[in-house]
Amino acid sequence: MEPVTHFLFGAAMGRAGLNRKTGLATATLTLAAEAPDLDVLSRFGGSAFGFNHHRGFTHSFLGIPLVAAAVVGFVYLIWRARGRKTPNPHLPPRWGLLFGFACLAGLSHLFLDYTNNYGVRPFWPFSERWYSLDLVFIVEPVVLVVLTLGLILPSLFSLVNEEIGARKDPHAMPAGRLAAALGLLGVFACWGVRGYEHSRALAALESRTYQGADATRISAYPHMTNPFRWYAVAETPNFFVTMDVDSLAPEVDPENDMQIRYKPEETPVTLAAKKTYTGRVYLSWAQYPVTETEQVDSDPGHRNGAAYVVRFRDLRYDYPEQSGRVTLGATVLLDRDLEVVAERFGSR
Repeated sequence: MEPVTHFLFGAAMGRAGLNRKTGLATATLTLAAEAPDLDVLSRFGGSAFGFNHHRGFTHSFLGIPLVAAAVVGFVYLIWRARGRKTPNPHLPPRWGLLFGFACLAGLSHLFLDYTNNYGVRPFWPFSERWYSLDLVFIVEPVVLVVLTLGLILPSLFSLVNEEIGARKDPHAMPAGRLAAALGLLGVFACWGVRGYEHSRALAALESRTYQGADATRISAYPHMTNPFRWYAVAETPNFFVTMDVDSLAPEVDPENDMQIRYKPEETPVTLAAKKTYTGRVYLSWAQYPVTETEQVDSDPGHRNGAAYVVRFRDLRYDYPEQSGRVTLGATVLLDRDLEVVAERFGSR
């Protein structure tokens, strides 16, 4: 998921009751819920290197305790720099418990990322296998709204109480527990609805054949704005099929806006591109990879002497509204001897 959702989820966990157990709980949970995305720093090693290490160690069961320790250490330094002060002086920080909370927030990050169609590698480095539920888009408006309301509504009511002169106990625990808990329950309810609709879409796809061929594999990926609309990909021995599916419909009409994409022929050029660092990394992540090969001028002054351009794309991101744009693709440039000239991850 995008960073805002992770921050909000961590803050809601704190406000839902964990901030009554120890001081600095909400701050620790909020930071730890987003901390695994520090792996974006790997992009300084190049686009392909960054892609390989995104959602890698920091998004694994092995890495979560180390990330949590780093977050707690950072919070401790801030606490010391502030003169060991906390918002509630009657609730001092309990560092062992804060470490446990940070681990819990890190696991929430993994689970949130697991629900979308990019996936996670929780068993890295022992296994490079990707796992994803394909329930929600990377930006899920419903989740953002319910978490935001769960956090801001208590503050709005507090302002109303101040306006009408209601007294506030200076020793009272932080408010907003019920609203934050309801916000978290709303997120789980959203996952439940999307999971049910996702299973309906898959069942409809499995019940059909595609130009007389049975699908060897099918997937349905979420759209951002419509919980009942799914972008579907079906694979047969010779081609891929992409289409939009309405999970409210009793069955899928495969002739309606169905796009056929025949599997590209394997050539020495594509094999050489797939053996590169970028090619191996991309194929380990992609669910429905296809390649496009372009032969270009091999003059040394043109594209650094490249003779072939091999573009990788994953059909799970080939949404109809993309209008031909490549999302999360990769490119490898090869010379006439099939040696690598350049390689990078990205649409450029």
